[in-house]
Amino acid sequence: MKLVSWNVNGIRAVMKKGFEDVFATFDADVFAIQETKCQEGQVELDLPGYHDYWSYAERKGYAGTAVFSKREPLQVLHGLGDEYLDNEGRICALEFPELWFVDVYTPNSQNELARIDHRMQWDDAFREFCKGLEEGTLPDGGTSQPKPVVMCGDFNVAHQEIDLKNPGPNRGNAGFSDEEREKFTKLLDAGFVDTWRTLHPDTTGVYSWWSYRFNARKNNAGWRIDYFLVSEALRDKIEDAVVHDEVLGSDHCPVALDLAV
Repeated sequence: MKLVSWNVNGIRAVMKKGFEDVFATFDADVFAIQETKCQEGQVELDLPGYHDYWSYAERKGYAGTAVFSKREPLQVLHGLGDEYLDNEGRICALEFPELWFVDVYTPNSQNELARIDHRMQWDDAFREFCKGLEEGTLPDGGTSQPKPVVMCGDFNVAHQEIDLKNPGPNRGNAGFSDEEREKFTKLLDAGFVDTWRTLHPDTTGVYSWWSYRFNARKNNAGWRIDYFLVSEALRDKIEDAVVHDEVLGSDHCPVALDLAV
């Protein structure tokens, strides 16, 4: 199964930069995007052979997620089941016979960690949501068959010092605060695997996001904040994990996962 995730930083903007061509080149079984920045009816994509599922933010031009799948899922969830956290379209989760696929756009803690309390609440709720899916519990209190989870997207945190170019000056900043890193550790400790780091435990200099300022991408002064995580039960199914930093069009690049399922 070929899986791809990309924070497009505005689907309407990236469509003008060859999104449909990039999409076709990957030929993914499931392709997830984050930060769509659109409302229902504002985008017409020509993606033959795919079903599309969108989660929209109430606020116009903000956040949002979408998933495109060759197979029709058993069901789709558009939130964590928390009214306070579910108004920004940050979750699009598809159930397939063999696994759950969760597309997430994690809230940014913002400058001076202005939104850190919201972020901490989100991280805890998201972890519980994914463990619930794994165990067969739905956010509405219903049940489903227990099955492994694949989650992907922009998690807005560089987990380790080797996951960003300049860890020292950024310590304590949004995306590299102790609080955010600890919550990501808790997510892994809950039974999920960072697929790329599993295959490349000591590799440095590979990033998925670069600021538009200071020629950051040209100088590869980036952060690895886009991930594919899988349930521990799928660890042995990881065939390949790639950060496609050659793909332009957004301040993020796509990340991909090949799973033997």
